[in-house]
Amino acid sequence: MNSSDTFFQDTYGITPIDLDRYLAAALSEGGDYADLYFEHTTTSSIVVDESLVKTATEGISMGCGVRVLAGEQTGYAYTDDLEPARILNVARIAARIASGPARVSTAGVSSASPPAHNFYPVVSPATHHDLAEKLELVKRADVAARAYDPRIQQVRVTYGDQVRHVLIAGSDGRSVTDFQPLVRMNIFTIARQNGNVQSGSYGGGGRVGLEFFEGDHSPESYAREAARQAIVQLDAREAPAGEMEVVLAPGWPGILLHEAIGHGLEADFNRKGISAFSGRIGQRVASEICTVVDDGTVPNRRGSLNVDDEGAPTHQTVLIENGILRGYIQDKLSANVMKAERTGNGRRQSYEHIPMPRMTNTYMLAGKDDPQDIIRSVKHGLYAVYFGGGQVDITNGKFVFSASEAYLIEDGKVTAPVKGATLIGDGPTALTRVTAVGNDLRLDPGIGTCGKEGQSVPVGVGIPTLKVSRLTVGGTAPRAANSFL
Repeated sequence: MNSSDTFFQDTYGITPIDLDRYLAAALSEGGDYADLYFEHTTTSSIVVDESLVKTATEGISMGCGVRVLAGEQTGYAYTDDLEPARILNVARIAARIASGPARVSTAGVSSASPPAHNFYPVVSPATHHDLAEKLELVKRADVAARAYDPRIQQVRVTYGDQVRHVLIAGSDGRSVTDFQPLVRMNIFTIARQNGNVQSGSYGGGGRVGLEFFEGDHSPESYAREAARQAIVQLDAREAPAGEMEVVLAPGWPGILLHEAIGHGLEADFNRKGISAFSGRIGQRVASEICTVVDDGTVPNRRGSLNVDDEGAPTHQTVLIENGILRGYIQDKLSANVMKAERTGNGRRQSYEHIPMPRMTNTYMLAGKDDPQDIIRSVKHGLYAVYFGGGQVDITNGKFVFSASEAYLIEDGKVTAPVKGATLIGDGPTALTRVTAVGNDLRLDPGIGTCGKEGQSVPVGVGIPTLKVSRLTVGGTAPRAANSFL
C-alpha cells in the first residue's frame, strides 16, 4: 500500500505545476540544485506509569522544507503552512541563504510516483486504530511485568506510532512519494530486594501494523523480558576490571558497532577529514572475518525506508568487506563533493531539518563460528548481552559503553551476572581484534533511535555473536578478587 501517491494532491491540491513554481523560486538567486520536502505526519502516544495512564495523545503535524545547494553551501528554510504564498516565501529565503554563483533552471517536475519497492506493506497502520485498542496493549504489558516476580516494584510502559506521508521533488525533475508507518512499545521495570535496586528494559516495533504485537512480539513477552533483566541484576556481582576477552551477544549489542564504527563511516565526517576512517578506503580496518553493511531494504525494520529523505532509493551498502573499507554512507551533498555514488542515506528528523548522511539498519554479516564454541574458547572473560548508554568520539573512534546485562565467562562457561561493567576502547582497533564471528546474526527488536547534530531518526542495529580478543573492561570489583588480572 502506498497512499502518498495521491495524498498531497487530494489533500492540499499540490500539482506538478506548483512544484515547478516553488523550485524556480528556490533557484532564483542561483544554485546548483533545489528540492522540496513535503511531510504530513499523524502520531499517537501513550504512557502508563505505576498502572496509571499518565498521557494519551494524538496529533498531526505538516510542513514543507526547501533546500538549495550551491557547491558545498546549503540554504534551508521551512514552513508549517502549506499555502502557496508561504512556500514561495521560504523557497526565496533558502535561495538567499545559499546565494550560489551558479544559475540553473528547473526541469519540468513530473507527477509524483511511489517507490519502485515497498519494504513495509502495511494494510492497516496503527494510526488507523482507536486509542483504546492501543491502551489495552499497554495495560497488558504493565500487568505481565508486575506478575513476573513480586520484587518488580515499578513499571513504566510507553507506546508510540506514526504514519508519515512524504513528497520529495527536485530541480532535476524527479519526484517521489512514500507512506511510512512506524510503531514501538517499550517497558521499563525496577526491582527491589533488601535495599538493592536494579532496572531492566525491553521493547520492540518496526514499520508494521498493530497486529505485530502478537505471538513472540506480544506485550507480555516484552514485559517478561524487561522484568527478567531487572531480577537478574539483583544477584549480580561487581564487574571485574582490566583487559580481557569479551564476547558480544547477538542482536542489540550491535549498538556498539553502530556508535563506534557506523558514525565514523558517515560521509560528512569523512569529506571534512575528521573521522578515524577518513582517507582509508581500500585499506584494512578490521579483521578479515568482518563484513559490515548498512541496509535500508530489510522488510518491516525500524530503520528501513523505500526512499531516503532526498528521494533516492535505499540500498544494502557494503561498508567493510572482509576487513577492507569499501565506502561511506552517502547523502546527495557529500556524494557530489566526494564524487561518489549516493547510497540512499540522506535522512532528516522532519521537514524542519536539513538532510544529512545517516545510518538505516547497520549490522555485521554472520560468520561461520558456532556461538557455543565461541563461549567455550574463552577461559576468563566477559559476556555482554545488553547495553545501556555510551559515548563515542568520532575523530578517533574511542568509546565507553555501559553493559546493562553481562556475565562472567569462566573456563568456557557463562556463569555469574555482573553489574557496573563498561567497555572501553576504540572502534577501529576493536574491529581488528575480532577473532570469531558467529553464524547467528540477529537484528535488534526494533527500538533504536539515533541522534546526530540535534536530529533523531529511527535506526536498526545487529550483530552475530562476536569475540574480541582484547578489550578494556571497567568495573568496580576489588583488585585482589579479580582473577582476570
